[in-house]
Amino acid sequence: MYIVVDTREAVADGYVAGFAREGIPSLGFNDSDFRSWLETTSEQDLGAVQGILLGEMEGRPALPEMIRSHCRAPIIALSEDRNLDATLALFTAGIDDVVRKPVHVRELMARSNAVWRRVNEARGAVVHGRLRVHFNGQDPEVDGEPLTLPRRERHILEYLARHAGRRITKTQLFNAIYGLCNEGVDETVVEGHISKLRRKLRERLGEDVIEARRYLGYRFVM
Repeated sequence: MYIVVDTREAVADGYVAGFAREGIPSLGFNDSDFRSWLETTSEQDLGAVQGILLGEMEGRPALPEMIRSHCRAPIIALSEDRNLDATLALFTAGIDDVVRKPVHVRELMARSNAVWRRVNEARGAVVHGRLRVHFNGQDPEVDGEPLTLPRRERHILEYLARHAGRRITKTQLFNAIYGLCNEGVDETVVEGHISKLRRKLRERLGEDVIEARRYLGYRFVM
């Protein structure tokens, strides 16, 4: 899930719509509402955030420090002009990347994933035996051959692989895949996706790489 912050509602809504077209959940806020949301949202929900996009707003350089006290997601600033001093000030403030508009949401996702890889000293994929999980929209591979998955199942596998070794709750997975404010879908849908995904992986690999524990959640086994 991605968070878009901009004082102009139409701008934030535009990016939210762009993410929706890619099948990716996101939330749009103005700067004031974002600060309140950040202060009151649970650590579990914040763990579902894959990237935070900061549009033009007053006091933007002060936000990274506040964000970092709550969340480790990559922070990307969206710039509307070429101003070297302003760009350098954003990097100094703790912004991970500065991107000039207009920019497609797929590029923003790619940049966010690149930041995540650098921060976690990871490669462009997570490899477990014969399985390779990518983070660029590409299907996972088994023995070098693509394992075609529906979008939701692929996103779940990517999220679990991104947090390999950590226990992820059903709520965290739901928020990452469907978004925090999606009241039209029940959390139990995650169980169905996980069941199908585990069966497909087991058929190709002959083993379970996703560990499931009742009441505790799921873990990508490394």
